[in-house]
Amino acid sequence: MTQHKRRGSAQQVIRKRTVVAAAFVGTVALGTGVGVWASAGGGGGQPEGGARQQSSSGRVAGSASSGAATPSASPRPSRSYALSQAPRTIPAVRSHAPSRGPGWKPQKADRVVISDAELADEGRLIAGELGIGYAGQKDDVRAGDVRLALGGGGGNQESYTMTVRDGRVDISGPGEAGVFYGTRTLKQEVHGGGTAPEGVVRDAPAKPVRGFMLDIARKPFSESWIEDRIRELGDLKFNELGLHFSDDQAFRIESSTHPEIVSPDHLTKAQVKRIVGLANSRHITVVPEIDSPGHLGAVLAAHPDLQLRNASGIATKGAIDISKPASAKIVDDLLNEYAGLFTGNQWHLGGDEYQALTVKNAQASYPQLAAAARQKYGSGGTVADLATGWLNDRAGTVRAHGKTVRAWNDGFYRGTSVQAAKDLQAAYWTGKELGARQPVEYLSAGRKVLNYNDEFLYYVLGQPQTFVYPTGQRIYEQWNPRVLRGTSAVPAGYDGQILGGSFAVWCDFPNAQTEAQVAAGIRMPLRATVQKLWDPGRPALSWTDFRNLANRLG
Repeated sequence: MTQHKRRGSAQQVIRKRTVVAAAFVGTVALGTGVGVWASAGGGGGQPEGGARQQSSSGRVAGSASSGAATPSASPRPSRSYALSQAPRTIPAVRSHAPSRGPGWKPQKADRVVISDAELADEGRLIAGELGIGYAGQKDDVRAGDVRLALGGGGGNQESYTMTVRDGRVDISGPGEAGVFYGTRTLKQEVHGGGTAPEGVVRDAPAKPVRGFMLDIARKPFSESWIEDRIRELGDLKFNELGLHFSDDQAFRIESSTHPEIVSPDHLTKAQVKRIVGLANSRHITVVPEIDSPGHLGAVLAAHPDLQLRNASGIATKGAIDISKPASAKIVDDLLNEYAGLFTGNQWHLGGDEYQALTVKNAQASYPQLAAAARQKYGSGGTVADLATGWLNDRAGTVRAHGKTVRAWNDGFYRGTSVQAAKDLQAAYWTGKELGARQPVEYLSAGRKVLNYNDEFLYYVLGQPQTFVYPTGQRIYEQWNPRVLRGTSAVPAGYDGQILGGSFAVWCDFPNAQTEAQVAAGIRMPLRATVQKLWDPGRPALSWTDFRNLANRLG
């Protein structure tokens, strides 16, 4: 019986030698014998085999049998890895230094640890997403660790470095946002390919503003739907969520200063606090918009005495009479009330489509506005001056709360003696309004601009007028942040003044799509938009490959 076992072992050795000889692709020294093994391909650099047992994550689980090698012993194959490939993520990482190694794959015994207490939220989130433990702040180092740390890098708080080496993952950045984005990259790597590839990722966005704007005034979206979008936006490294919650159709957030204006179907302040809290945890700033002096129909329905009327006494849709002090008071009441609810440092004042300035002769059509302008700004004062002064005054109200302010580009008027505040950012969306100006006029004046190009980034329910639902492919292949109006880019010299952009959902025909249809319709456009905001250059992947990647990542 013993001899039979030995004979079997000898036959196995012969077979192993035959397999090794057949697989010969190179030589490496191994004691007194020579072993060889074919290296693996693939992004994670996984080996095809080896003398020692290895876990699926590439970490050593056991060792080869001990004993001195003899000339008659079979050569032991060594482990070698192909050079890793860059991770496939959306948006794509800006830089990846490849390396040879097994990469990292989560195991139940692994843990997420943090070096800085401020990263506890990021640590708990990624641990739960990867199905591993969260160990908190630790100084020791273990195989399989994912460590999050603050420090390193330059001044960009959204930059990060992720190193996958020696069976561990280290993510660091100068700010919490950057570390969070590193965890989003890791999550996508693992969910998309199973393994984070060996090597070093160095990543940062090209544009500081990467937004999604939602019109909840015309169509009430549920709290759960908005929260689902926040999670989606966070995973894609967006950092703004705009909420347009006041318009002619409705006013959608609970108010204590003016409860009479609130529509029956609205969000409570408690719901908004939860939305803002979730967004903050994903490093997303919620940017509120109470549009004025136009688009105030819901407010005016409860305050008809403030409705703008022309010389014939006919009410002007959605427009508040900016010659009346009570008009400024009610809007300032609302701005002050919500400044504490929305804890971010950004605010959208609207300012677009004030109907008093869409007529041929505003001074003749609205004599009360013309009189107020002359009283405030002298004999040469115009209705456009009065509207510009209104915008500046509202900016002052919000600025007092530490907010940075923006307004739609058609709220900036040409040829006025009163100039819009220098720090008021232009949200450029259209070039179709009366007296429209090219984006270069705003940029050449030194103004900072945000890209809301309605030909690429406007998803308007029901496709009214000339609007069509934007496609991810068109954004991916034809748009970049310098394409502010139409399809032509402004000169590259202005790139630094373009802070970024925002994809926008407008609900002109609210019943044209359900919440689920909106979510499905904007899925690929959102991904294409953030790819071009993170890196405006020509993408490495074709549209087909990008779409397939998005489907794989989920």
